[in-house]
Amino acid sequence: MAQPIDDGYPIVVRLAGRPVLVVGGGRVALRKVQGLAAAGAAVTVVAPDVIDALNELPGVTIHRRAYEPADVAGHLLVIAATDDPSVQQRVFDDGERLGVLVNSADDPDRCSFILPAVERRGPVIVAVSTQGRSPALAGHLRDVLAGALPTDLEAIVADAAKRREEIHAAGGSTEDEAWPSPF
Repeated sequence: MAQPIDDGYPIVVRLAGRPVLVVGGGRVALRKVQGLAAAGAAVTVVAPDVIDALNELPGVTIHRRAYEPADVAGHLLVIAATDDPSVQQRVFDDGERLGVLVNSADDPDRCSFILPAVERRGPVIVAVSTQGRSPALAGHLRDVLAGALPTDLEAIVADAAKRREEIHAAGGSTEDEAWPSPF
């Protein structure tokens, strides 16, 4: 069942140590695994064939075999990155049945979550999504926004974090705090 394309709710998921499954062993899977591993996820890859670059990634568990429905169980997120639409559909259906979020690469109808175009600058994450309509446009917009970020962004974040701690220590809330613009 296709999801409404405008029902997205953006979040940042903390993946450190959490189990994530990637089904597929090609170039697209490699990009997904690299991003997940950089976020600290405990990544497992299931694919009959795996490119060499995936084999070289430290800390990634690889099972060289066909996908099985039981593979989804126990994972926080699953990414289907195969070139086989029937496998993509099975992964999505299994995720739906088990309540596990699934992203099918380049196939928004088989996604319970969409991956945005991302720029990371220390603790700052700029993410742009077209909700699967045009990943190329999302990437372009991300690049435009990234070019507008101040070069001292990490220092700005550190100052804002210190101010936040001071407000909390004084018993206040930062929910409605007016923050000075760094621009």
